[in-house]
Amino acid sequence: SVDANGHNQILSLKRQFKWANDDDNVVAILLRINSPGGEVLASDNIADIVRESEKPVISVMGSVAASGGYYVAAPSDWIIAHELTITGSIGVIMSGYSVRNLMDKVGVQPIVFKSGKNKDMLSMNKREEDITDEERKIVQDMIGETFGRFKKVVREGRDANNRDGSNNGQELAEDWESFADGRILSGNTALEQGFVDELGDLDEG
Repeated sequence: SVDANGHNQILSLKRQFKWANDDDNVVAILLRINSPGGEVLASDNIADIVRESEKPVISVMGSVAASGGYYVAAPSDWIIAHELTITGSIGVIMSGYSVRNLMDKVGVQPIVFKSGKNKDMLSMNKREEDITDEERKIVQDMIGETFGRFKKVVREGRDANNRDGSNNGQELAEDWESFADGRILSGNTALEQGFVDELGDLDEG
């Protein structure tokens, strides 16, 4: 079972994939994914493990395989989802909290020393109106870059030419990017859009 969080889990997964790839008795690797997602780099690291596998990888989605959970599935040779699996959520989010108004109410005044004008751009001490256009652009550009990477992983992972022995798999629909707006999808819709290859469960995988 894969959760797209945790360095130790990534190391463990890498060891398991190496063992499976080195074992001549293993025909394919069955990867069960049940995750709402997580940290981007962890998801990308796991996707690399899946992509670099010498043996075909069959990903079987549990109740949730969304965002980072779908990210790690995308490079698989075959993806199976239950019709009620919550998947998709292709997108990137960065969020935070501002406690400045509360601080003002109780009379707490932040004192900030910084090496550069943008060093505190994600600080909880800042008011919404204090976030500059430059800071917003920096964050939005970073999100856009990461989102582009996510779509590239999906596009290349779902390309039949990059998959082993899965010529009968689903291809991405022409308008698939219109569904890559952060929305969640059912297994049924994911199949229609080519994000998964088959509806079923672990026993059928």
